[in-house]
Amino acid sequence: MVEHAPETAELSVRSSELLGFPPDARVLIVNCDDFGMNDAINTAVIDSIENGIASSCSLMTCCPAAAHAMRLLRGRPEIPFGIHLSLVCETSRHRWGPLSAKERVPSLLDDAGELFSPTPAGRSALLARARLDEIETEFRAQIDAVADSGPAPTHLDFHCLADGGRDDILDLTVALAAEYGLAVRVWLEPGRRKMRRRGLPVLDNDFLDSFSLDIDGKSARYSQLVRDLPPGLSEWAVHPSTGDEESQAIDGGWRVRRTDYEFLTSPETHELLRREDVIVIDYRTIQQAWSR
Repeated sequence: MVEHAPETAELSVRSSELLGFPPDARVLIVNCDDFGMNDAINTAVIDSIENGIASSCSLMTCCPAAAHAMRLLRGRPEIPFGIHLSLVCETSRHRWGPLSAKERVPSLLDDAGELFSPTPAGRSALLARARLDEIETEFRAQIDAVADSGPAPTHLDFHCLADGGRDDILDLTVALAAEYGLAVRVWLEPGRRKMRRRGLPVLDNDFLDSFSLDIDGKSARYSQLVRDLPPGLSEWAVHPSTGDEESQAIDGGWRVRRTDYEFLTSPETHELLRREDVIVIDYRTIQQAWSR
């Protein structure tokens, strides 16, 4: 028991405390995922950060509207953003593929030569065959796509694959983050414990993906989640979109995204966070700690 005491003591300190916040502070990251997927998402993400409660976003550099998203970021260097690493494509229209040449990453493609769908069967098939060296090739391509575009990213996270979907993929991503000077969103066990043993701040509390919330009554549910937010570091992955007519034709999740957008930009939401004394931060603070 004695030889394990230092580790136990280390893990008993919340990540929010490692970031300099008092023990009872309720600290929240509100990150807009899927930036770059389409123009309606891009517009809503920027508005949710500039005029709403969102604090950062994650850019999908392999998506059709990524160039538009990068132009928006170049004009707004104050907006923190990460790279939303993607090995899957869920849309039948407005598709995207790997940034790497397909012949360099064949294990990431299905029998039709396309990225897998993030259905349970699609994810299982991808994770069963994907070679780690080819994943590294594609991840580097997605990270390097922003190297000459202006602002530098703050972190890496994953599209539709929790903590990368495999332990070796998470380990690879953490190594890439160290190389590029970035943080990583880690929210599953045992990944969180592994990072905390290395002194790296990760989420203290349950991670929220907004696609897990019912559309009906979502605003009230969000408000209750704010009131119930526990001490420590939490993160919400939200997915705003204006839900315009064009996006409705290509995005089956537009209702989820539209209701996210409405909550994030509501004046009542600003007031609720202020009244509940919730501290909203972005990944720059975590990136600094990971870079040390």
